[in-house]
Amino acid sequence: MSEGPRRPKRKFAATRRLLIKEKLLKKAASMLVAENAEKELEKERVVNETVPPLKLSGLSVQELQELCKDLHQKLDVVDETRYDMQVKVTKNEIEIVSLKQKIIELKGMKKPSLKRVKKTTDDMLGACTDASKLKKADFKAKLKTVKKEDDKKEEVTDWRKNVEALSGMEGRKKLFTAGQ
Repeated sequence: MSEGPRRPKRKFAATRRLLIKEKLLKKAASMLVAENAEKELEKERVVNETVPPLKLSGLSVQELQELCKDLHQKLDVVDETRYDMQVKVTKNEIEIVSLKQKIIELKGMKKPSLKRVKKTTDDMLGACTDASKLKKADFKAKLKTVKKEDDKKEEVTDWRKNVEALSGMEGRKKLFTAGQ
């Protein structure tokens, strides 16, 4: 009277689980929106600290040109630091990939799990004997034999003789008897 393996009873009903999942997703979405808002505020704060607002009113052409030169110098410095950071990141990514490959090499190849294959005793005995290895597959023996039918070839004769021979009632009688 074995009924198979018993499953443990679930702690929550399906509707209850769906309700909890829905609430979790709503909470995660609201947290994500709040996190994005915090990031935007942080960006604005950093930009305001590093770059003070420009006061262009009341400046002469000479002063505007100096301001542009200063801004270009700051842009060059920022581009250099950005490039340096990109190079560091790419080096780190390459190093991570190489370390992952070394880990895989040290662990070795993972052996796949074997599956059970049903074989009859005849198959197993056939696999063990050397005679089955020495047998050559005779593919022609397994093919169906088809007999060719000889097509009846009619001799080509003069059509005028046929017309004269088959004219009249006797000719029609010959056609009728020949067809049967």
